[in-house]
Amino acid sequence: MSTTFPLHTESFMLLDSGCLTNSDYFLPFALTDVLTTFSGMQHQPIIHFWQLDQAMILGMKDTRVPHLKEGIASLQENDYSVVVRNAGGLGVIADSGILNVSLILPNNSEHKLSIDAAYELMWAWLRQSFPEKEIDAFEITTSYCPGTYDLSIGGQKFAGIAQRRVKDGISVMIYISVNGNQLARGEVVRDFYLAGLQEQFGENGYPPVDPAVMANLETLIETPLTIDAVKTRLIEALPQQFEKSIDPNLTEPIITSEWFQTNLTVQLEKMAQRNALIKGEIL
Repeated sequence: MSTTFPLHTESFMLLDSGCLTNSDYFLPFALTDVLTTFSGMQHQPIIHFWQLDQAMILGMKDTRVPHLKEGIASLQENDYSVVVRNAGGLGVIADSGILNVSLILPNNSEHKLSIDAAYELMWAWLRQSFPEKEIDAFEITTSYCPGTYDLSIGGQKFAGIAQRRVKDGISVMIYISVNGNQLARGEVVRDFYLAGLQEQFGENGYPPVDPAVMANLETLIETPLTIDAVKTRLIEALPQQFEKSIDPNLTEPIITSEWFQTNLTVQLEKMAQRNALIKGEIL
């Protein structure tokens, strides 16, 4: 890698991809691997914001439901596109009311984060950003994409956390249901599993989705929220949580570099190959 990259390890780099449409659905997943690799190589902490306009993001396990074609058909009937991410696990909804955030950090031998410690960092950041209510972390078993670090208020889940490790970097990723019709989102995911699993619904590690166990963050803290307001809160909490703030001058020279663009092209091609697995199942 060129040594001309800025090495501002005392500041976060911010990349905001906005709300992506169908033609760019592969981009945030490709970016995750490139940004995580870059973070590990250059000891650069990064924040990445992104949204998809209307899609269900399938984990690799979701592609193995016994009636995948019927599951995908149910998503299409509900006007949702489909994208398969470059990680395992289970599916989540993405739309204009959901913000995806990646906290990307160096994870080299000098400062190795355990899996739980990485989750705890994201949980603490959310608590710092939204102090109005107590935010709990435990598995909401009948939510979609349940996990040990589901974030909830009063027993209703509004966010789920995952992580991806690439070389000497780690990306801790969260989706936050900010506003919109969360009940309908849950029904879309439940319909996918009902159609895809049929008589095996709720079995073999697939969740028996109950839409009522999830809610939007704005509902739970009783404060109207926009996506931009959530971004602002998260950014403003960075100095308190991490003793670092955003340096707006970092992003452009990095993402336009030859190294970055070359590696992004490689990762986009990998996403295309992965998603080719389901092309035959899409009507």
